Amino acid sequence: MRDWDVERLAAAAGARVVRADARPGGPERVTIDSRDAGPGALFVGLGGKRAHGGEFAVEALAAGAWGVLTDPEHALAAARDGAPELDGSAAETVGARAGAAPAGAILAADDPLAALQRLATAWRRQLDARVIAVTGSTGKTSTKDLLLAILSPHRRTVASRANFNTEIGLPLEILATPAGTEVLILEMGMRGAGQIAELAVIAEPDVGIIVSVGPVHLELMGSVEAIAAAKAELIAALPAGGTAIVPAGEPLLAPHLRDDVATVTFGPGGDVQLRAETPDHVEIDAGGTSVRLELDFSQAHLRHDLLAAVAGALAVGVTPGGRVQLQLTPGRGQRSAAGGGVTLLDDCYNANPMSMRAALDELARVAGRTGARRVAVLGDMLELGPDAAAFHAEIGAYAAERADLLVTVGPLAAEMAAAYGGQHRHAADAAAAAQLVPGVLAAGDVVLVKGSRGVALEQVCRAVVAGTPRSPVR
Repeated sequence: MRDWDVERLAAAAGARVVRADARPGGPERVTIDSRDAGPGALFVGLGGKRAHGGEFAVEALAAGAWGVLTDPEHALAAARDGAPELDGSAAETVGARAGAAPAGAILAADDPLAALQRLATAWRRQLDARVIAVTGSTGKTSTKDLLLAILSPHRRTVASRANFNTEIGLPLEILATPAGTEVLILEMGMRGAGQIAELAVIAEPDVGIIVSVGPVHLELMGSVEAIAAAKAELIAALPAGGTAIVPAGEPLLAPHLRDDVATVTFGPGGDVQLRAETPDHVEIDAGGTSVRLELDFSQAHLRHDLLAAVAGALAVGVTPGGRVQLQLTPGRGQRSAAGGGVTLLDDCYNANPMSMRAALDELARVAGRTGARRVAVLGDMLELGPDAAAFHAEIGAYAAERADLLVTVGPLAAEMAAAYGGQHRHAADAAAAAQLVPGVLAAGDVVLVKGSRGVALEQVCRAVVAGTPRSPVR
């Protein structure tokens, strides 16, 4: 937006110019953190639980920000630099008055978040990039990472970072996308009905990928059918002629498919499926198109997500090939070496029954190569509703054939123990687990750490990396 002047930016955001005293050119970036509001930044002051971001508008301008966009009350206060006697009817006077606050444009919008979202949509349209939106109960982040890996050699590609997949994070990612981008990959999170639809209105995707549908956020959504309907808001938002990519044979999505949108299925029996595989490469049949990829990963669930990514690449005109250099987002199953030959599988970012099973399968597979002891550190799976105890017990039973030692973390995870039936330890929370786990590890162990984000099991991962395992005698 470097070539957008104050008036154009205000029109795009649906905001009013309180003061047009902008520095030359347009903003280089957008931030909602006043501490990050240095030269070239447009600071957007949003309402918060503890404070309103607009309270820091003058501070942002003093730091050299190109301008600020916030609600009328704080915008006017910034323009007059806190003079309490001036009310909203004097806005034009404030705008004309020279230098009341540090230099920089000041814009006002009744709903600054909606203004941020409208601004993102305007920038998305100027980019003229193909937009791929990715959602799913599990696998959406790894699918996004895989799309970036297979598209980058062919197109100027940008993918949203980490968990920037909300009504605030997604527009910020769009606005951070540089001019000249050809493909933009956006992850979309969902915690309730209507949220995917809201994100899709902002992003206007050309391609929508639903990686999976499963029992996630049941406490909020009530049923897996409701979860499928919420995910399918992405299909409903696609333009006529767009592409919906869905798991093959997923009956919960079938009622939501559209005749005016191309549907591509992936997985066994789908349009995009594995034809042959070895430990280091796969051959994929994509509706008659042959795709051969060399891989630097071996996790089974990532190969499933790879099929969705290949379908997404083909939908934007790219036939991938060659080596896939995957850089996973932290906490999504990275494998690393800890002290004493311990192997850590860091999958602590989030968890649900589907992803727990996949992670336990990976633990068994990795340890099985060397006969190492399999240690599973499993935390609570949150937001599973009234059947949460049963879901945790099922995971305990599933772990029985895949882990030699189970460490449970949190009150819900304790339900895994009885169904597991093997060697077991329990910690009340992540801090206690961080103290416990290094002391139960032996040299050469493979340890999986996984739980819902609210359990904060990254503390355990840090303790495993920093700790020294006991003797190899078990």
